[in-house]
Amino acid sequence: MTAVGFEPKALGLRRDARVIARANAYDIASAILILALLVITGLTFRDYAISNDEEVQHRYGQMILAYYASGFSDLSLFNFRDLYLYGGLFDVAAIGLSHLFAVDPFDLRHLFCGLTGVAGIGATAATARLIAGPRAGFIAAAALAVSGAWFGPMFNHTKDIPLAAAMVGALYFLIRASRDLPRPRPRDVIGFGLLTGAALGVRVFGLLLIVYLAVAIITSLPRPVLRHPAASLRFVLLSIWMFAPALLLAYLIMIAAWPWSHLALFNPIRGLFIFADFHYHIRTLLAGAEYEMATVPRWYVPIYVLVKLPLLTLFGAVLALILIAVPNFAGETINGMRRRETALVVFAVVFPLACQVIGNGPAFTGLRHFLFVVPPMSILAGIAFDASLSMLVKWRREIAGGAMALLAASLIWHVGVLVRLHPHEYLYYNPLVGGLQGASGRYVTDYWVNIMPEAVADLEDYLKRSMPRAATESYTVGVCGERLPFEKRPHPHLEWTPDWPRADFFIAPTHMSCDRVLAGRVVATIERMGVVIGVVKDRRAITRPEFAQAKEVVPDHTMP
Repeated sequence: MTAVGFEPKALGLRRDARVIARANAYDIASAILILALLVITGLTFRDYAISNDEEVQHRYGQMILAYYASGFSDLSLFNFRDLYLYGGLFDVAAIGLSHLFAVDPFDLRHLFCGLTGVAGIGATAATARLIAGPRAGFIAAAALAVSGAWFGPMFNHTKDIPLAAAMVGALYFLIRASRDLPRPRPRDVIGFGLLTGAALGVRVFGLLLIVYLAVAIITSLPRPVLRHPAASLRFVLLSIWMFAPALLLAYLIMIAAWPWSHLALFNPIRGLFIFADFHYHIRTLLAGAEYEMATVPRWYVPIYVLVKLPLLTLFGAVLALILIAVPNFAGETINGMRRRETALVVFAVVFPLACQVIGNGPAFTGLRHFLFVVPPMSILAGIAFDASLSMLVKWRREIAGGAMALLAASLIWHVGVLVRLHPHEYLYYNPLVGGLQGASGRYVTDYWVNIMPEAVADLEDYLKRSMPRAATESYTVGVCGERLPFEKRPHPHLEWTPDWPRADFFIAPTHMSCDRVLAGRVVATIERMGVVIGVVKDRRAITRPEFAQAKEVVPDHTMP
């Protein structure tokens, strides 16, 4: 009776074991990687500071909800800085989640953004796997996960990461759908529409996906059809008609998340041109030279791509170009369909960068606004390394094993670098500029003032260790950054002040030499990999002369 009762369960367990045994090892590795990233996200999302944009983005989300709740009569969102030019999908979703979970709203934003970033890594793996198989999927996911340009922004770049994740997800469904043109499967069409709408609901750059759709249709034309213009036209028109539900769905999501877009039919196009002509007085760095965002060299963004991404990703992307451009070099490793789909991924990288270079549009804070090209570059790396390993196996298996070992060693080394940078992973620079040490003072570093939590903790610790009465009095603190990150947790004896010259203490990142704005004794430094990225200065000898005579206990390592 007992044996009979448990037999079905035992058979089920054995069946599950056989399924797992048959599963590709790289699929299992990808699943383990995603699970590990989810755990890391859950453990570390509170380590990241509130970015300079998050307070206004959160307020913008509240205004969008107020606009709908008022029956479209509350028009305050259309006069709130330039936020009306952006979609508020992430912000509205984050506010909705805050009503369900009793978590600090900005901590929740970081967790939500981190999970979105992990989803982007999953979509990257799925796209590379779709094109080239499980090994390519795992390599692509690992390459993106160890990229500081992705993992660092993953927690508080709450416009750029959601946009990039939605775009790579839409690219996945587009490639799936392109295999069945001119009659793609409805689920792929709907998936493309949902994620295109999500991208447009964050930023107008989601319009690029419409261009990718056009390229996918044109490159999918059967060769015999090319000799018959009428048949080619029918193929294109039928393909467009089959994608019409996706475009309609994307449009509805966009106008719901981006109210300004539905005020006039061509507002999304207007928004794209407005972005191309931004001229704020925001300064940035490139190779040691200082520029305003409107005057950056046309190669600003491509150069940041070259110095911010891991060399293995750059090498893999270049190798992918060679494999699709020189068919004889790849042999049968990359067939016609794989070459066509890889070419679409290449287009998703090259086209937006080419538009930026040709149009010489404004740019600042490094790679931030072009993070959406990072997942496609990781996909290319996965495809290229997978193809290369396959070719090496045919030539000599032991060399292929050595190449795989080198690839694994490179990935592990990058993990070590990110651990050392935490929670400032977005400060990663590759060896082309000498890493963070070579980039310091020459390229953008802590533009989000992510040092704030650590700097405030260091200041509080300094006050506790200084002369007894110091920790019981109130002091003013000037901050080279936004007020909210400083005030995220209560500081009974520290008060934020906009009047920097009268501030008793000063907290500043070294980015753009903000730490040099005010004089003072450096009592704490925030360092990563031997580079000072932020300072805390005691200015009481200037603002309170009586402190100049006081004898305070200060550890040697905090002295200037």
